[in-house]
Amino acid sequence: MPKDSTRLMRAGLVVLSLALPTTIAVVPAYAAPLREGFADLAERLLPTVVSITSVKIAKPSDQAQGPEMPTFPPGSPMERLFRDFLDKNRRANPNTPPPGEERRMTSLGSGFIIDPAGYVVTNNHVIDEANEITITLQDGTTLKATLVGRDELVDLALLKVNSDKPLPSVPFGDSDKERVGDVVIAIGNPLGLASTVTAGIVSARGRDIKQGRYDDFIQTDAAINQGNSGGPLFNMAGEVIGINTAILSRSGGSIGLGFSIPSNQARNVVAQLRDFGRTRRGWLGVKLQQVTPDIAESVGLKEPTGAMVASADEGSPAATAKMQGGDIILKFNGVDIKEMRTLPRIVGDTPVGRQVPVVVWRDGHERTLQITLGELPSDNKPVLASAKPDKPAPAATTEIASLGLKIAAITPDTRDKFQLPADQKGVVITDIAPGSSAADKGLKQGDVIVEVQQEEVKTPTDVTDRVERFRKSGRKSVLMLVQTADGLHWVPLAISAPKGQPG
Repeated sequence: MPKDSTRLMRAGLVVLSLALPTTIAVVPAYAAPLREGFADLAERLLPTVVSITSVKIAKPSDQAQGPEMPTFPPGSPMERLFRDFLDKNRRANPNTPPPGEERRMTSLGSGFIIDPAGYVVTNNHVIDEANEITITLQDGTTLKATLVGRDELVDLALLKVNSDKPLPSVPFGDSDKERVGDVVIAIGNPLGLASTVTAGIVSARGRDIKQGRYDDFIQTDAAINQGNSGGPLFNMAGEVIGINTAILSRSGGSIGLGFSIPSNQARNVVAQLRDFGRTRRGWLGVKLQQVTPDIAESVGLKEPTGAMVASADEGSPAATAKMQGGDIILKFNGVDIKEMRTLPRIVGDTPVGRQVPVVVWRDGHERTLQITLGELPSDNKPVLASAKPDKPAPAATTEIASLGLKIAAITPDTRDKFQLPADQKGVVITDIAPGSSAADKGLKQGDVIVEVQQEEVKTPTDVTDRVERFRKSGRKSVLMLVQTADGLHWVPLAISAPKGQPG
């Protein structure tokens, strides 16, 4: 069988390709009465949707250089041979500009007008790095656009055009009210074919397509193709409930898997771009990880819910409010946190400077912290630990057979052998038993155990005593805070019974 080439694509127009079907199956179709009467709605909405042309001018230094003419004696056979070769190469690539000339790269997308004064919303990737931006109205009028602001994290941009008359506009609707199965229509500029209307339904909500920390897409089967990027997804009231952004496709064409940014997420971003030229997001200042069933069991939670704090950044709002590594955030500002991935979006949508209650699970009980949010720094990135060698030299070790680990104290020798930072605290892992719980969780030699069940450990005895205490209490797993090359992580390790004792 041919390899499946399904891939996620931004819906910006890059290449027009046609694929011929090998088989056409005719099957009975059921009528869709809700789709009758779209003509009136489309007629009203079409003037509010624009086509966007962005041009990036590549300077000669930015272009891939072709073969250059070597230096040969004038009129020599080698000079004629290479000149013929270069002429043949230019004829085979007629669109390649001559050396030293600028190259204009054009891309097409869609957008929609949200204000009669000429404010236009589109995707950031439609206009990214553009030197020139032009919008075309439905009646063919072209207007030069300027960039007001853009947000790479949510993939939105706000443009401004000047017109001698008010422009037709559309409002944002409430995307939270849209249900799976509701009818929607998409209007845009697919494959350069402006003013194209397609219809479908909301296929799913809350999709995470691994495009960023704020993924919360509406999925639709309304046909979305390359060039639809930045165009609106409308409900039947004529309100924008989504901004079409990406497609999942084998060929580059629509297969009924399109994804749109919800209007309730976009509305706040667009308002801030208009007011500040950038997005100001709420910032908690924590590194998070998913709560797994093993983690939930080890801390006494009935269900694997919430977002676990791996660590709180020094000086962050979370650290100021005494949030700790190992806390599990169950509620943020009154909203239940069912999954870790939803928390960054909720925090980011909360106004900077607002004080909010945060309910955490700590030491088997719920606690409420009052936290005043800061502003997400533009360089908000995790700090990684130093790299460690794959095969460090042996060290004096203590074995924990129930976990499949060998550990050692951090001494000048082990610090040097495992290249640990000067301020690293805890107990270093020196060996992992194949097939053990530690191996299954991806732990490696040189990783450092910092805490066991949210208690700091300084010596191998601290670790062994706490593991044994939890084993005797009947716990099936023990929770460890481990410093790896990728940062701090909470790792639940299954406790096996020592040999000769019942499991």
